[in-house]
Order: sequence, then C-alpha cells, then structure tokens
Amino acid sequence: MNTKGLILPVIAGACCVYAAVSIASTQPEKILTDPPQPPPRSQYTHSIAAVGLIEPSSESISIGSHRSGIVIAVKVQAGDKVEKNAPLFTLDQKDLDADREVALARIRLSRADADAARVLLEQSQRRLTAANALDDPRALSSEERADRASEAARLEAQVASADAAVELAEAELKTVETEIDRCTVRSPIAGTVLQVDLREGEFVSSGTGTAAPMVIGLIEPLNLRADIDEFEIARLKPGAKAMATPRGDSGRGYELEFVRFEPLVIPKKSLTGDATERVDTRVLQAVYRVVSPDDSLFVGQQMDVFIESLPRNTES
Repeated sequence: MNTKGLILPVIAGACCVYAAVSIASTQPEKILTDPPQPPPRSQYTHSIAAVGLIEPSSESISIGSHRSGIVIAVKVQAGDKVEKNAPLFTLDQKDLDADREVALARIRLSRADADAARVLLEQSQRRLTAANALDDPRALSSEERADRASEAARLEAQVASADAAVELAEAELKTVETEIDRCTVRSPIAGTVLQVDLREGEFVSSGTGTAAPMVIGLIEPLNLRADIDEFEIARLKPGAKAMATPRGDSGRGYELEFVRFEPLVIPKKSLTGDATERVDTRVLQAVYRVVSPDDSLFVGQQMDVFIESLPRNTES
C-alpha cells in the first residue's frame, strides 16, 4: 500500500481540525443578560413619543454685559438664589472714576462762571434801573441809557450760556455715573443661578457671538420642552395629558401639564440615531409644566415623553 500519497491529506486534515478548535476556543462566551432598566412605556392607549428637555419656566437667560472689561468681583455661585436687580459680577471702573472726577470739576467751574456772570448781570440791571429812574432826561444821555440796556442784555445772554454749560456738565456727569452703574451686572429676574463661567481677572466682552458668562432662570416651577415630529402633528389633541420619564430611569414618571405650543415648526437639532430617523425632520415644540418635580430633576436633563393622542387611523 502506498502511504506516501496519504501524508499531505492527513496533514491538511489535522491543520483544519486544529484551526477549527483554535477558532472555537477564542470566541467570547455570550451570556444573555437583562437590561438594567426596562424601556419606558406609555400608559395611554394612543400616544405620541417625543424627546424633551427640562428647562426653567422663565427659559434660560444668558447674562451679558453692557461694557467690556476685566472682572474684579464675582458675587454669586451656581445654585445661588438671587432677587431681581441683585449684583452678579462687577467690572473694573478705574477709568470711569477718573472721568467722574473730571466731570465734577467741570461742573464746579461752570457753576463758578455762572455765578460770576449773574453778579455782573445784577450790577448792570441796577445801573439800568437807576438810569431809568432819573426824572431829568438831561442827567443822562440817551446814548448812555442805550449802552446800559445793551450791556444788561449781553450779560443776560452770558448768564444763559453759563447755565447751559452747567447743565451740559451735569449731563456728562450723569452719563459717566450711568456707565459706572453698568459696571455692576445685575440679575434681570428673581431666580436661580444655573451656570457661572466667569472668574475674577477674566475679560468680558459686550459684543455678540461670545459665550454667556452666566445663565439664570426661574426653576420653581420647572418646564419641559418636547420636540414632536412634524408627521405626528395631526394626531395631537390640544391640552392632552402627558407624562415624562428620565433617561435610564423608567421607574420614575412625572405628570406634565400643558402650557403652550411654540407656533414655529423648526428643524430638529437632537438626533437619536434611530435608523428610520430623517436628518431633515422638522419638529413642533410643546411646552409643559412638571406638576410635581423633585430634587432629582435638573435643568437640561433629557426626558422620554409620551403625549396622549388620537389613534393613527383617524389621521387626515
């Protein structure tokens, strides 16, 4: 029997067996596990699913500054409750303090000029009154009388000009004091400081396109803004019931109270990654009030929302 012809097939078979065993031993062991939390489910017979974000009832207010400058004091921290017009941060105002001193000096000088002009006017008016009181026209020439009247009129104009200079200097002082007051940025509402992205020594710009140094909002109560796909708008019921659950915690549910629809349908900004989701989808935004919020809800938190709706077979 010729055994030489069997050597290669035997070696090839052994290699195949070895490769199969090696591959099988290196495959990871698959163990089926249950998800840590069951997916959220709607409690309504017919509902629309949407994605919502928790927001302040006042919406988030990005704080800006009237002036550009260096921050010398930050008065609040994130989480602080503030009253309306409470100071938030202060900018350096040394240049304005110098301008204020200049304006005060200009006021003092203008008032001194006005007082001097008024004294001269009073003297001129007494001389004119005395000239007019003379019974004998020969005691004073008509030319002298005219000169005294002309001088009194000139001094009256000089006093008016001096008073106007005083008013101008006072207006300049008021302008400087207004700019000084603007160096202290104040809260536009009574609310909660949601974010502070500002430290002493940093530069704040008054221009547009820069990130807000602070964000403030009224979080009592909290609102939720839900994005409703435009293809579901026909199924909406005005004032319909709704509920929301936090992402990753379907065991907690929050009742929602309808507030309003935003009348403008806008392009969808947040994408969930679903294979059926269109990039060019537009959404209708609905605002709801969270009926009984607790300390575990935070502004900006994403929620799964279910809105009671009409059944699909009634769509027009």
